[in-house]
Amino acid sequence: MSRETFEMIKSEAAKLSMWAHIATVGADSCPDVVPVHPSWDGDDMWIMVGTDSVKVRNCMANPNVALHWQVTASGDGIEMWGTASVHTDIDTKVRLWTGVFDYDLAAFAPDGPHASPGTAFMKVVVNRALYLPMYGMKGRHEWKRS
Repeated sequence: MSRETFEMIKSEAAKLSMWAHIATVGADSCPDVVPVHPSWDGDDMWIMVGTDSVKVRNCMANPNVALHWQVTASGDGIEMWGTASVHTDIDTKVRLWTGVFDYDLAAFAPDGPHASPGTAFMKVVVNRALYLPMYGMKGRHEWKRS
């Protein structure tokens, strides 16, 4: 599928909401869904997470995740599926701390990237994305990583 389609889907996701819901599944096979504020660095999606969060524990047991952006009043919606990994290293924290997220990370980790051991970043490599304008009645835009 075309690169342009993926860029269009990412753009539409940003228009829908800054929030998405991520679904993870733990070692106990139980699903969990929580709201997150994803940001993009190129084609990589990043989410700031607490190292002791359920989503991190679940990701360590099963890296497959799904994300859903809230459907608008007109019925536009986006889903993405991918593989997640958790990054706690200082180099990644410093690189992502400024310029990637559209909010101040210090609001959640006031001691910054060097002194926030309970803070990590979840990277999601998107393998498939789907944009359905008006519940799919105005088309179906699907992208798959080749």
